[in-house]
Order: sequence, then structure tokens, then C-alpha cells
Amino acid sequence: MKQSQPVLTIVVPCFNEEEVFQETSRQLTEVVDSLIEEKLIGEDSKILFVDDGSKDRTWALIAMESIRNKKVTGLKLACNVGHQRALLAGLHKAKNRSDCVISIDADLQDDISVIRDFMLKYHEGCEIVYGVRRSRKTDTFFKRTTALGFYRLMNKLGIKLIYNHADFRLMNKRSLEELARYPEANLFLRGIVPMIGFRSAEVLYDRKERFAGKTKYPLKKMLSFAFNGITSFSVAPIRFFTLLGFILFFFSTVAGVGAFIQKLLGHTNAGWASLIISIWFLGGLQLMGIGIIGEYIGTIFSEVKRRPKYAIDIDLYNEPLSPLQRQEKERLEKKYS
Repeated sequence: MKQSQPVLTIVVPCFNEEEVFQETSRQLTEVVDSLIEEKLIGEDSKILFVDDGSKDRTWALIAMESIRNKKVTGLKLACNVGHQRALLAGLHKAKNRSDCVISIDADLQDDISVIRDFMLKYHEGCEIVYGVRRSRKTDTFFKRTTALGFYRLMNKLGIKLIYNHADFRLMNKRSLEELARYPEANLFLRGIVPMIGFRSAEVLYDRKERFAGKTKYPLKKMLSFAFNGITSFSVAPIRFFTLLGFILFFFSTVAGVGAFIQKLLGHTNAGWASLIISIWFLGGLQLMGIGIIGEYIGTIFSEVKRRPKYAIDIDLYNEPLSPLQRQEKERLEKKYS
């Protein structure tokens, strides 16, 4: 009996990507067609663009392309929920109709030519395949240095990450089912996926310059992402301040005993500057400690509410469509055909 080829879905989260969408769709379609010709994937394979509440024409372009290109489909979220949740929405939607799913950003910085290598690893039996950058030569000095520091810090904290890996990866159906069992609201997929532990492999590639538009991850978002990753996987920062508190208590006790002895001997000296510096130092440490604890409390606050991670507005991927979704699709077909 002839074995059918696996159905692949490429999930592409999008936020205000109208400048790059057409080129991304064209290049990914070429990759899918070539993989079908090589019989590495089945003919039902799709490219799923997830619109994360874009303010520009991204969704209109996705809808129009889904009419012209049968390989392309779309998922429109009701509002902007962030890259990780939008990506998760696409993974959840694709896992029911796919044998494997590849996630990739829309900016074409990840080398789509290695998708073929992903599929070869999949056919060899790998259930998760990570796309890993060979180097960070395309990054600025600041981003390269901070990224290296972040990976080293996470390693010291005991958090298992794949070095120089972002969200360019392949996951098979079984690993996606396991991922769906992780209910946390504070998503850090780069930390969660390695925890699954199934057979995995790495594929090296060179990252390119962004094709068009600008990055959706400014410094503020990168810092928030890093803090979220640390507080979601480790309590080491709290333990660090606990240890620091014990150390400072020990030294302050020694200093207090020394000051008492000096007073008994009549050798007291004025120490206004050292006193003020000590107060400021300890006050700063206390505020930092309170801030760290606040981050964990905020994480707990988000988790215990168990709110949905996203809401789907329009789903062009699901068949059959609901009456309202069918009306929306017909309207788009009339508008863009």
C-alpha cells in the first residue's frame, strides 16, 4: 500500500506586515510547491497567516491571497495579543489538520530554504526540529551582546534554551498535542518547547536582513520578553535577593559589633557620609527586591485568572465555514476577485 505524504502547515504570525506580505507569500508558496514535487509533503499542505490585530491592510491582503492561492489561508484574531499568543493560536489551529507544523516570522529574515532540511529531519524520525542561527553578524553590537548575555543568564538559572534559536521550528502532531497541555498565560515558547523532550534535531542557517518594514520587537518589548522568560521558569532572582539579604545582615551585624566596641573604647568618629551611602544602598536593594517579587506576583495574577489567550474573529482555515464566515468570504471574493 502506498504511504501518503505528511500534511505540512506553515504558520506565519503577522502584525502590520503589508509591506512584506506579498513577497513572503510568494516565496513560501514556491517552497511548498517544490516540497510537494519532491513528495516530501502532501498536496493538502497550507500556509496559515495569523493576523494579530494589524492596523494596516495585512488582513485584506491575506484574504485576497487566500482567494487567488489555494495554498494560502488565514486566521484573523479579534485584537492584538502579542507574537507568542498569535503564534500559539496558529499552532493550535493547525495541529488538528496537519502531520507537522513549521512556524516562521513574516519578515523573511529566517532562511526558508532550510525548510526542506526540516522535512528531511522529520522523515528521519525527528519530532521537533530547531532552526539555529550560525552567527549574529546581521545584528547590532548592542543586540548581539545583550542576546549572548540573555542566553548565558538563562543557562545559569537552569532554564534549558536552544542557543541562537527563536521561533523558527518544526513540530510534529504529537509534540503539538503535548504543547497544548501547557496552560500558562505567560507564554515563553522558546523555553516550553525544549521541555517537551521528544526526539529533536537542529538545522543551522544564516539569518538575512529584513526584506521590508521595521522590527516589531523594540527594546521595551525585548526586555519584557526576557523578564517574562525568567519569571516563568525560575525563582532564582528571588533566591538571589534572599541570599543577599542574609549576607548584608551578617556584615551589618559585624559592623554593629565593631561600632559598639569602638564606642566602649572612646574612639567614635563622625560618619554622616557613610551612613547616608549605606541607607541609599540598602534602600536601592530593597526596592529592587520588591520589584522582582512584584514581577512574580504579576505573573501569578495573570495565571490564576485563566483568561483565554486569544479570540478568533475570522477563520478561513476551518472547513466547513459557519454562515457568517461564509458571508465574509463571499464578500471578500467579490471585493478582490
